[in-house]
Formats: sequence, C-alpha cells, structure tokens
Amino acid sequence: MKQLFPTISREELRERMNTMGRSGTPFIWGIDFEGRHGFIRDDPSNCRDILWEIHGKGNIMHKSESAPIPDISVARQVAYADYETMFDTVMKGLMHGDSFLTNLTMRTEVECGSSLKELFVAAKAPYKILIGDEFVCFSPEPFVRISGGRISTFPMKGTIDASVDDAESVLLNDYKELCEHYTIVDLMRNDLNSIAENVAVERFRYVERISAADRTILQTSSEISGVLPQGREYDFGDTILPLLPAGSITGAPKQATVQLIRNAEESPRGWYTGVFGLFDGKTMDTAVMIRCIQRADDGALYFHSGGGITVNSRCEEEYREALTKVCLPL
Repeated sequence: MKQLFPTISREELRERMNTMGRSGTPFIWGIDFEGRHGFIRDDPSNCRDILWEIHGKGNIMHKSESAPIPDISVARQVAYADYETMFDTVMKGLMHGDSFLTNLTMRTEVECGSSLKELFVAAKAPYKILIGDEFVCFSPEPFVRISGGRISTFPMKGTIDASVDDAESVLLNDYKELCEHYTIVDLMRNDLNSIAENVAVERFRYVERISAADRTILQTSSEISGVLPQGREYDFGDTILPLLPAGSITGAPKQATVQLIRNAEESPRGWYTGVFGLFDGKTMDTAVMIRCIQRADDGALYFHSGGGITVNSRCEEEYREALTKVCLPL
C-alpha cells in the first residue's frame, strides 16, 4: 500500500525514541504492521498532522472542533468465497506445521459522508489516532505500558457478540478460544522475556465490554508484566520495536506466521495492526491499531477486521466473527 503520509525508517524511529526517552522529552509515535514506515513527533499536544487521544486526553478540542454523528455504511463486504480462499491458505499452513495460530484479516469497503477527522472526533475508544487523511483508528487494545521500570502487555484474544444468550459463559467456555488465548499469552510472555526480567502473568483471561453504535462485543484479555534492566528503562526504541509486530495480531511462531499472513491476505495491512504510543515524560502507553478505517490507493475507505485461526477453526464461524467486528464505537 502506497504511503501518502510522510514517514521515517524503523532505524531512525528507534534512535529518536531512545534519545527522547532518555531526555524525558514527551512524544507521540507510530509504526505500520510491516515495520517499514514510522513517525514521531515531539510536543505531541501541538502537532496538527496527527490527532490522538488516549484515555480521554489528546490534542483536539472537542468543543471547538466537534463533529456530527458520522454517516457511514457498508459498501461491499468480502465475499465468502474470497474469504474461504484466504482461510484455506492459512489452514494449509497450519496443517503443514508452519503455524499453530494465525491472525487472518480482511477489509470491508465502507462509504462515509464524513471526513476521517469527524470519525476520529465522534468515535469513543481508549486509544484513538488520526494519521493524515489516510487512517483513523479507535482501538480498545493496549499493547505495552512502561512505567517505573516495569513493562506490561495486554493481549486481547477471543470475541463474542454480547447479545448471544449467556455470552460471557459461552466465550469463557469455548475450547477453541481458550486454546487461542493460551497461545497468545505464551507468545507474549516469551516476547517480554527477551527484554525484561521476572516476567509473570498478572491476570489471565478477564472479560471486557466494547460498545459500538449498534452492538456490544465481549472480548477476553490477559495482563503480563516484567521488570526492565536497570539503566534501560527509557530506551523505548530498543525495548518496544523488537516486540513487533504484536503477537495478538500475528500468531505463533511469529516469524513463520507473518509470512503465512502475507501469502494469505488479499492486500497489505498498512497502518492497520501496527502500533502507536505516547510518552508523557514519565509513562509510555501504547496500543495496537485495530478497529480502524484506512484509505486505499484508489481513495476507497476500508474497515479492517479479523480473528485467530487454528486447526479447530471453522471457516463460516471465522467469517462471521470478522464481520461482527465491523462496527464503529460511536
């Protein structure tokens, strides 16, 4: 996917994250799924080409820059046959042993009578970002937080529509979802072990509610934490970038699974499932860029969604889950 927004290389991003972290300089940053295109801005409260909001704090004034409820609708869904082709490619990789969990995503074309900025303002989510005029994200999923020398990650895996009878119990007792969650927790624990000490699972598989305009979704998450080496607490480039791409939106083993994703998916992900974060001078808080709308090269807008595939997955169920996630948290 062609990048219209001006970006920097991963190496330059790493160096600047380290430098600003060590000096205590606040900054906002981000990197795409492939780890090739990044951005970083100091003085994050005043940058205008990137709008952001994290837990209610950001760089846009809602009173002076308010927007109406966006007019948005699905223009074209991925046909089941096309999804099935991608699913079959992943399943062959799973059966061959290339992966035992793969996050397969698709994109749904949407029509919008509002600007991406208006979507940004109207959406409600813990983590929001607008990158130029090509990408808006309203993510419920934190990636890592670094504070007081500790690093924590919060993999989110397992989804169900809250309107299903006894939805929470159904989700927690779903064998496929449980196996998937165990896999991601193990992967993220191993990732943290590569850069931290005394890594432990603090909370396992707790349920969160995500509200949208027309439905509520239940998702399960876990919390894993460790202690960073003394003297390296603010080397954010050296600490965070080696953990990418995030395990929850790739799978395991990570390197082979990323290649399987490239083989299976119909188009590059771009910013979708990349990571962005804010350092406020003391704490680094980052998020996985899921729940988003992205502009393609031809100007069309797409809502990206997906889910984890294992050998126990059924194509029809995974297709429905991916469609369920096509919703704006307004």
